[in-house]
Amino acid sequence: MVKRERFPAMLLTAALVLASAGPVLSGPWEDTLQAAKKEGTVSVIASVGSDYRQVLTLPFEKKYGLQVEYIGMLGSAQAARVFRERRAGKYLWDVFVQGTSTALIFMKPAGALDPIEPALLLPEVTDGKNWQGGRLTYADKDHYNVLFGLVTRPAFAINTNLVKAEEFTSFRDLLDPRWKGKIIVGRDPRGPGPGQSIFTFFLMNPKLGPEFIRALMKQDLTILRNDRQALDMLAQEKFSILLGPAETVTSDLAKVGVPIRMVPPQNLAEGGPLSPGPATLMLVNRAPHPNAARVYINWLLSKEGQTEFTKVTGIPSLRVDAPRDHIESWRFPMENGTATYTEEAIGVKDSLLALLKEVIGPRGR
Repeated sequence: MVKRERFPAMLLTAALVLASAGPVLSGPWEDTLQAAKKEGTVSVIASVGSDYRQVLTLPFEKKYGLQVEYIGMLGSAQAARVFRERRAGKYLWDVFVQGTSTALIFMKPAGALDPIEPALLLPEVTDGKNWQGGRLTYADKDHYNVLFGLVTRPAFAINTNLVKAEEFTSFRDLLDPRWKGKIIVGRDPRGPGPGQSIFTFFLMNPKLGPEFIRALMKQDLTILRNDRQALDMLAQEKFSILLGPAETVTSDLAKVGVPIRMVPPQNLAEGGPLSPGPATLMLVNRAPHPNAARVYINWLLSKEGQTEFTKVTGIPSLRVDAPRDHIESWRFPMENGTATYTEEAIGVKDSLLALLKEVIGPRGR
């Protein structure tokens, strides 16, 4: 009789010990989280700017107690850096938060990415009802690059002392002789960025196309590689119109009274470009912190992560439960917009670059 009672008593004691120690973690998410805590760090490459740095580091670090090693760079510079490091046998990065050009022109063809879908572990991330269209959106058929935001890009920016937005009902109005020598491009369209995005739109739009680009370049465009410098020159009335403006900086300057404004493409006959901007995620292969990378990806795609990101960047999240009341309505994805971020759009890049080489010349160092 005593022997029969002893075994249940031992089980009861063990159960009490486990209960006092807290809940037992199990399952893919919990196992990944515990492994991530042992790694302690996630290495992230993302966009330039203190706002991006803060929103992509501080909330995550506070929630999970993991350190984010962060570097902000332009997309093409990011890829060049990673390729240099890999040639030297260094695999230092876990996650890219950037645009689709970086993913589809550089990282994916170089074999530097893993498919991101298997890394999505949280039900609130994988459940289609939480996303516009009832599913997650990928820029590529192999699901290496997931979009979490999508924005209608401005047609262009103007100096409101020199130009009225109501003067434009079509992109073809840019061909008016009075704008000759008065148009600047902030980011060289021969490289990734908002300049290339707007020229991709010009090429893909059936109402514009190569003929329009050739005609536009006869307007003596000034082409820079510095977004802020271009905005400063626009504000100083050295130019009237800026193609491919850096949207966050443009909005910030307008809010403090600088006489610049973004022109919504909804006003124009041809519509406008749709782009995620820097709101896409990539999982780097041979990552030094693979578990922390998965925790980071799931956090950023969660309601909490998307709320933090969209409030700082003003990019409308594709999550249906992320706030939008702080965003100008014209920036929501427009129905007749042209997607400049897909593999199809990336597929026209060779044609675009060949055309730009013809009308501008080769890109220097």
